[in-house]
Amino acid sequence: MKQIKIISPFILALVSTLGFNGCSSDEPQQRIASSGAATATIRELLLELGNDDSEIVRTSITALANTGDQRIEVLMEFYRQGSLYILEDSDGIRKVVLCEEVFENEDLDEFAPLSDPLSGVAGVYVPIPSNGEMVEFEGVELNPDQLVVPIEDLEEIDAGRKERNWARSAKFLSRLSSPVADIRLSGAKKCGDPPEQTVALDRLRELAENDPISKIRRVAQESVLLIQLRDADEEVQFAAVEGLAALKSLRALPRLEDRLKSLRESHEDDAGNSGAVQTEHTRAGALTYAEKEKAYKLAISIIAGHQRNVGMAENLFRGLSLGSILIMMALGLAITFGLMGVINMAHGELMMIGAYATYEMQLLFSKLIEQGKLPEAAFGYYYALALPFAFLCAAMVGYIMELVVISRLYRKPLESLLATWGIGLILIQCVRIRYGDNIGVSAPDWARGSIEIVQDFNMPWGRLFIIGLTVLSVVTVYGLMYFTRIGLQMRATMQNRDMASSLGVNTKRIDAFTFAFGSGLAGVAGYAVTLIGGVTPDMGQQVYIVDSFLVVVTGGVGEIAGVICSGLGIGVLTKFIEPGTGTIWAKIILLVLIVGFMQFRPSGLFAPKGRLADD
Repeated sequence: MKQIKIISPFILALVSTLGFNGCSSDEPQQRIASSGAATATIRELLLELGNDDSEIVRTSITALANTGDQRIEVLMEFYRQGSLYILEDSDGIRKVVLCEEVFENEDLDEFAPLSDPLSGVAGVYVPIPSNGEMVEFEGVELNPDQLVVPIEDLEEIDAGRKERNWARSAKFLSRLSSPVADIRLSGAKKCGDPPEQTVALDRLRELAENDPISKIRRVAQESVLLIQLRDADEEVQFAAVEGLAALKSLRALPRLEDRLKSLRESHEDDAGNSGAVQTEHTRAGALTYAEKEKAYKLAISIIAGHQRNVGMAENLFRGLSLGSILIMMALGLAITFGLMGVINMAHGELMMIGAYATYEMQLLFSKLIEQGKLPEAAFGYYYALALPFAFLCAAMVGYIMELVVISRLYRKPLESLLATWGIGLILIQCVRIRYGDNIGVSAPDWARGSIEIVQDFNMPWGRLFIIGLTVLSVVTVYGLMYFTRIGLQMRATMQNRDMASSLGVNTKRIDAFTFAFGSGLAGVAGYAVTLIGGVTPDMGQQVYIVDSFLVVVTGGVGEIAGVICSGLGIGVLTKFIEPGTGTIWAKIILLVLIVGFMQFRPSGLFAPKGRLADD
């Protein structure tokens, strides 16, 4: 039983002199220190939130947002959640306090532990004198020095639906004054989204003119025009339409289409009333229906053209990213299937091994940081070490597969297919038993976010890294195969095993190395996938294995150049077909296209070499 001392009424007078310094929020870092005068002003405005007059509440919320204090967003969230109360001490002084959770004692009396919603990071609460009433809480751990009062001593600041919407708007308005660029950008965008924040116009104009970051300036100007699009003045409205067209605002496109639709419906409704139509045409300074329609159609045409261009660029980039994953997968298959003639249906599971090896490296770094052996800043380096680790883990599994099973099944494609399929199922179940169905791999900080190449076209850093890793993998494989002694032995063994053996090549060792190397490349693909996709035990079997075989067969069995061309082609075609047909139909259409292509070029883009060349 936890005993908490409840302060007697006369002690409440201490509240006004001692103040509150506690902080029970989960976001203390956002509660930056402010001047005493600013904090006093905020306290006065917070008290007005308990007023019964909704206009006074709205004025107070707007004033709080306009203070520019970075604590306002957290305060507004507390207000929306109903966590703010008013406490009146024995001298009649009223203060706004924070209570996020209410507790009951054995008699079912409710008590509220209080803290200051404007407190700093220290988390020091008002001391509770020892001569108070004793209250017992079972299974509850509270700060014994925290002020706790009966819930009936508090006046709840109730926020209705309308007030919660105002508070939500104030959160976005307060972001405009943030020193953090990403928060300012978010605020500038949110203030222009429905319901548009008219009160933010002045601050948005200031950002549009003076912010040092060009993207924030553009988004702020865009939000200003979106707000003006709903202005009562028709001249202001259509000036905003022209401005949005000049900015090529994608955010404005659905709104302009809705307004054009409403304009046409209104015109059709008025078409039977010649007087109304005549009034529209003769009113001084007013735009005619034709002029309004032309302005909307022109703006929509300009923005829609920009949207098409951006969409094509995004599909191309996503296709290159998907193609890069397929190339890394197919590089391993080009070696194991193309050169060795082994149909390895467990290749997708080897990719999965690489993904889980990356996860294990993340767990290792997290554990070392918890133990104090590494600083927190070192966490991002786990991903660099995970690359060789993923390759080695997948290569080791592949080596064991070749040593135990595959070495007995050369020149037996059907048996190798069935055996590797069974091995894949075993690997899936082993991983599922160890890790469950889903895990989360945290991308390092440098792989998050994106870079805006041109307006509205962003390239995620993670996908750019995957493309770069693919280029590195291709160069490494090509260099190994054509510029090293081991590569020469690999090609000799695959083309004529007996001749290579007679020249002193240890063909069994070369077979094991080749299969392990191809398996390691699959592990690298799994390592890369953790940046853009989920990690599950059946990830390789569900998504990538069929596409990888298509890449190898279409490009030409065993040909690196064919793998590159077909991988990029299949990736780009997939992403261009998907928007119009959906994922399933895109795969069906792509398969039909590949089958049709193979009718004309059964050897693929490049003729196969090695053991299968004469089959």
